[in-house]
Amino acid sequence: MELKQQKLLLVLILTLLFATATPDSEYVRPLPRKTLTTIPWDSISKAHSSYPQQVHISLAGDKHMRVTWITDDKHSPSYVEYGTLPGRYDSIAEGECTSYNYLLYSSGKIHHAVIGPLEDNTVYFYRCGGKGAEFELKTPPAQFPITFAVAGDLGQTGWTKSTLAHIDQCKYDVYLLPGDLSYADCMQHLWDNFGKLVEPFASTRPWMVTEGNHEEENILLLTDEFVSYNSRWKMPFEESGSTSNLYYSFEVAGVHVIMLGSYADYDVYSEQYRWLKEDLSKVDRKRTPWLLVLFHVPWYNSNKAHQGAGDDMMAAMEPLLYAASVDLVIAGHVHAYERSKRLYNGRLDPCGAVHITIGDGGNREGLAHK
Repeated sequence: MELKQQKLLLVLILTLLFATATPDSEYVRPLPRKTLTTIPWDSISKAHSSYPQQVHISLAGDKHMRVTWITDDKHSPSYVEYGTLPGRYDSIAEGECTSYNYLLYSSGKIHHAVIGPLEDNTVYFYRCGGKGAEFELKTPPAQFPITFAVAGDLGQTGWTKSTLAHIDQCKYDVYLLPGDLSYADCMQHLWDNFGKLVEPFASTRPWMVTEGNHEEENILLLTDEFVSYNSRWKMPFEESGSTSNLYYSFEVAGVHVIMLGSYADYDVYSEQYRWLKEDLSKVDRKRTPWLLVLFHVPWYNSNKAHQGAGDDMMAAMEPLLYAASVDLVIAGHVHAYERSKRLYNGRLDPCGAVHITIGDGGNREGLAHK
């Protein structure tokens, strides 16, 4: 551990919306802000229905990146042209597409294309489907230092806009979002709204997300769980040997990151438990000395909100994380910031993980009050 601390530097930029209170004064939490509305796409898409919108990128295995975008034109092709010079594309990657229906809503054509192999710490220029604007992305570095931006429960309010502005100032390499993205809550046009809101950020740096309760959107007998989330935000679950988009892992610059699903089965007989045990067994701490785990519902929580909600998952999975010497556990769900000392089994333990709750990204529900 000492050698790791001396030779390796991991910078975690935690994007927070909180202030500190003096001992003799009570902190008054800011009120929620209204949901934002983006510039309507319809007026543009009528003339350019094949133009990409809601573009975002994510890591997709070693030296590869997944590009996701949506078009209103159901016949638009699914490919990405890319290169290291603006307007000059010397590579092309064919992709796949999907769409979904949700009650009376029909999504646009959702495209996913994996580009690579890509050079580390390099700027690439790319265009989706041969139409529309050129986008620019930067790949993460191959070694330390690496910077993560972290904020959960993002939503799409005035506070979200403030959070995104802070994240943009971080000059981060990868954004980690531990659940609750759009707060669409069955209103599918809000998924489109969210995609447009985050495109300027999510199209330039990889966004790695996991699901929260607001992604579930299950209406009994009428809809499939997580259909909107799984269709729009495809993560590298197949690349990491997982059978579900709700949990997966990836590696970047000396860090092994595990994204677990608080809303997928997690008991000792579940597929997620089996996958986690196998994934942890493959971690090489010489190659990835840092081991991070993210999920939505915190296991340790001193706030009144959602008290005890993560107990069952913790009982099943915390022993696996402890045995693997996980360094840091990050969660959302509780709309506050909280950081623990090293813990295991409810007690201080020098071999346990530090737990951070960072669920104050800016959604319409506001901050936890007690």
